[in-house]
Amino acid sequence: MALRLSVSSSHTSPAISTCRPAAYGRLLGGGGGGGASSQRRSLTVTTSGSETRAVIQVKSGSSSDTATEAVAVTGQVTEVNKDTFWPIVKSAGPKVVVLDMYTQWCGPCKVMAPKFQEMSEKDQDVVFLKLDCNQDNRSLAKELGIKVVPTFKILKDGKVVKEVTGAKIDELIQAIETVKSSSGMP
Repeated sequence: MALRLSVSSSHTSPAISTCRPAAYGRLLGGGGGGGASSQRRSLTVTTSGSETRAVIQVKSGSSSDTATEAVAVTGQVTEVNKDTFWPIVKSAGPKVVVLDMYTQWCGPCKVMAPKFQEMSEKDQDVVFLKLDCNQDNRSLAKELGIKVVPTFKILKDGKVVKEVTGAKIDELIQAIETVKSSSGMP
């Protein structure tokens, strides 16, 4: 697969900030044939302390449905998928939610991952989520309008209010602070 890179300059030197496949449809699994597994996975989160919970239905590999809890947790990054994302956003209530939309093959995504994790550990007022924009999550990635990775969506009250594209940590921090201050959060 050909890869197109977008370059942005930081304070000191240019850096690769986004990845986009030359044939964008491949990012979301468009075209290319081949059947992907329709199996859906559940989210398992183990934490202590108080947390908000929501129960969702998730299809397993068999034909029966099983209930799984979707939990909005602070202090860590929670992996989500197309089935767990919206229930977790809803369970976050008034908290700001930041979604890291990435792919396994994206270099800038790999650079941002530890920084995103560090932000989640420092900012206990925000719910940090990550979504692998692979074939299984294609419908959610399309719904959220992803065009490049990494893309960070900042949500408040279940709505996207800000977006940062590329490996721009300072811009992401500023966007989160702007949303928090506009919603009266400390």
